[in-house]
Amino acid sequence: MKTLIHPTAVINPNAQLHPTVQVGAYAVIGGNVKVGPETSIGAHAILEGPLEIGARNKIYPGAVIGMDPQDLKYNGEFSCVKIGDNNMIREYVTINRATGTGEETRIGNGNLLMAYVHIGHNCVLDDSVVIANSVALAGHVHIESRARLSGVLGVHQFVHIGTMAMVGGMARIDRDVPPYMLVEGNPSRIRSLNLVGLKRSGMDSTNFQLLKKAFRILYRSQLTFKEALQQLELLGDTPDLVNLRRFLLISQMSGRRGLIPGKGKAANL
Repeated sequence: MKTLIHPTAVINPNAQLHPTVQVGAYAVIGGNVKVGPETSIGAHAILEGPLEIGARNKIYPGAVIGMDPQDLKYNGEFSCVKIGDNNMIREYVTINRATGTGEETRIGNGNLLMAYVHIGHNCVLDDSVVIANSVALAGHVHIESRARLSGVLGVHQFVHIGTMAMVGGMARIDRDVPPYMLVEGNPSRIRSLNLVGLKRSGMDSTNFQLLKKAFRILYRSQLTFKEALQQLELLGDTPDLVNLRRFLLISQMSGRRGLIPGKGKAANL
């Protein structure tokens, strides 16, 4: 039988590794780490608990997961990282534990984090998110499913990026990015719908046309935010429109960072 754990790996006896887990040379796995079936851990990777990793993840060499948050408020309290299934975590990715007792940094299922991505404390990534090389997420960032972030950009703490949004490379994201939108530039602006992403998703033509109308209402009209929301309600209650309206309203709540504006003088967003 082939040995799945390299003899140079250092594994704390309190770590819980499924028998099918593969561990590369010189990897270090601390106590209170739980790793699910068919997950592979590359050479020189470091996993520190409390940390839970699901099934069929591929963690590449040099990744560091579960270390203390880079947060001066952190005082050694119990917090963790939880990672789902089928994620690909490339070389030298860093994922920090949360700040706050019982809090967690959470990665969902089927995500791709390319080399040198940093996931800060208390971040939440849903499912099927793709983050390109050298992207840094500050604390408390939430990225919804099927969003795409291009390379070499920074995301401010507490920012929320909606489902199927696309963010262009080398942008500075300091406010919320609504679902289905394409954002680029510095300062960042909403340029259009994420047309390529929506088409690739298999979205039917009816929903696609409704979102195009919603975009024109929000970013190509002269309506106030309240007036734009009223017009969006008249378009109907499809799941995508309901999700868009929900996101816009939440972003305007007290304590939120607000929305990245559009390119023109539209909607006071």
